[in-house]
Amino acid sequence: MSLPLSPAAASPDGDASSRASLRGWRVLRRSPRMFVGLCIVFFFVLVALYRTFFIHNGNALSHQVLKGPSAHDWLGTTQLGQNVLLQLIASAGPTLLVGFAAGLLATILAVVIGIGGAFLGGRSDDLLNLVTNVVLVIPAVPLIIVVSGFLKSGGIGPIIVIIAFTSWAGVSRVLRGITLTMRNRDFISASKLSGERTWRIIIVELLPNTVAFVISGFIFTVIFAILTQAGLAFLGLGDVNALTWGNMLYWAEVDGALEVHAWWWFLPPGLCIALLGTGLALINFGLDEVLNPRLRSQRAFRPKTSVFDDTPVAEVP
Repeated sequence: MSLPLSPAAASPDGDASSRASLRGWRVLRRSPRMFVGLCIVFFFVLVALYRTFFIHNGNALSHQVLKGPSAHDWLGTTQLGQNVLLQLIASAGPTLLVGFAAGLLATILAVVIGIGGAFLGGRSDDLLNLVTNVVLVIPAVPLIIVVSGFLKSGGIGPIIVIIAFTSWAGVSRVLRGITLTMRNRDFISASKLSGERTWRIIIVELLPNTVAFVISGFIFTVIFAILTQAGLAFLGLGDVNALTWGNMLYWAEVDGALEVHAWWWFLPPGLCIALLGTGLALINFGLDEVLNPRLRSQRAFRPKTSVFDDTPVAEVP
């Protein structure tokens, strides 16, 4: 008598999802850094997505002016009576929006210009490579500061566009070099001879072979965008009325939080920026550990010393 199979085990879709889950778990076990980084970033994403369920107005005033942390106000209040914890939660969404939107826009530009130009070749590649070189030599931070000074009341949209425009060229240069080494390989030539369209060859054949570099460039751009927006807001550039962690630091500095030792006002947003950047960096390092064969082999065959004697014990992968 045979036992009935569960629906997940009986269906091919169930087998595929279980195999994908198992592969994902093995990847996380192989790289604890990636697991920790994903937990940190996932926490901030949840806070950003569900912040409206906890607060309605992060700038709500109260009579509790410049009070330290207490049971009622966990992170204290500002000089105008605003709850620091509510401001911190309300600022998570715009801060992450700047980082991920700028990273996504810059990555799309890098992929289109880097991979598309190198694969097409000829004058198209020369022109796009010239544009990439021009953007690379432009000093990004001074340009962002100058343009942001003229767009103080434009919200976070112009900041996203400026950061994306100044941060795609480096990733595009790397992707162009990888594409130039792959476009004459046998599997690309076979796709051309079989009559595949150019866009399909780029998406199906080239892009999967560069996905690790694309993700790495995206993560670095997100970190750069978050730090840049925080720096601009701290200098008073951009829209200072928007709720972001950088603007919290700006108002804390303007209202003299350091002078009155109101550490609960400026320390939480600074720690959130540092913790989010650390989580993204850990994901990038873990991705390198998982996808880099050299790091993977070194970790698999690195000798491990027993705690009872001095005899090296091989670590089982």
